[in-house]
Amino acid sequence: MKKIWKIEEINKLFQKPFLDLIFKAQKIHRKNFTPNEIQISTLLSIKTGLCPEDCKYCAQSSRYKTNIKNEKLLEISKILDAAKQAKQSGSNRFCMGAAWKNPKERDMPYLIEIIKKIKKMGLETCMTLGSINKNQAERLYSAGLDFYNHNLDTSPKFYSKIVTTRTYQERLNTLDIVRNSGMKVCSGGILGLGENTNDRAELLLQLSKLTKNPESIPMNMLVKIKGTPLERNKNLEDFDFIKTIAVTRIMMPKSYIRLSAGRENMSQNMQALCFIAGANSIFYGCKLLTTSNPTKKEDLKLFQKLGLYAKKHIIQSKQNKIQKYKTETQHYNALLK
Repeated sequence: MKKIWKIEEINKLFQKPFLDLIFKAQKIHRKNFTPNEIQISTLLSIKTGLCPEDCKYCAQSSRYKTNIKNEKLLEISKILDAAKQAKQSGSNRFCMGAAWKNPKERDMPYLIEIIKKIKKMGLETCMTLGSINKNQAERLYSAGLDFYNHNLDTSPKFYSKIVTTRTYQERLNTLDIVRNSGMKVCSGGILGLGENTNDRAELLLQLSKLTKNPESIPMNMLVKIKGTPLERNKNLEDFDFIKTIAVTRIMMPKSYIRLSAGRENMSQNMQALCFIAGANSIFYGCKLLTTSNPTKKEDLKLFQKLGLYAKKHIIQSKQNKIQKYKTETQHYNALLK
């Protein structure tokens, strides 16, 4: 039965001594997941720039002068090539983002065709397209879309300082539509927007109050992009980010927690602490929509150092775990040569 959290309880978790908090989170993580297994996703921007929203962290907003190259919808062949490369590199989920406030009816056949073709490759699929209505959600689900991403970003109180073109309630409504369609929910937040610890607690409270905990929770560290209103924000303390990962794991024990944007600016030591705190998913590949990401080679080296391996679609028996690890290690060694 899902625990009903109170904000006071969450704030108490944030106030726990760091080592005690991490230890508690790691115990919960090991109870619900294979400890050294990481789910790997690849993210591709299928339509870039000229977004009408005013999210103050985003390079794709038409309201800010950033250095991104605006692009129309990609040709399906290019998307399929990227999906094929992602699968060959070890990803088992292919995520696609379009810089829209919401998809138009004319876009739906294109989206449905992409989903069906990528599903045939044996990959899980995820899309983030802005707000969607009930009919669109049902059609995307029928086409085979596994996950829909729609982040809450931050707390309800702090949200209005970051976005004014879409209300917090609209985001919650979209998540309800996604859940009711049958799709799995991917929703998380961005840390380093200027929020305080209570805002982080409130964000996690909102995620925990959804009908069901999100199956996937991306946690982003702000990437300060020149030309956006947040380009001069103060850097977030590493320990504040790691503690948020730990509290997320304690509150939502069965959710995958993904290290998302900002990972390029995280040291390997910091990433290792995030995995200890309960993170068990990453975005893999050199680019996340418009921001940079660690190279595949860097990630492979980190995986080797930590003894991590990629989650596969096929559930293997306990007897095969050791052989699975050996196979993954051999695969990483081959890629590094």
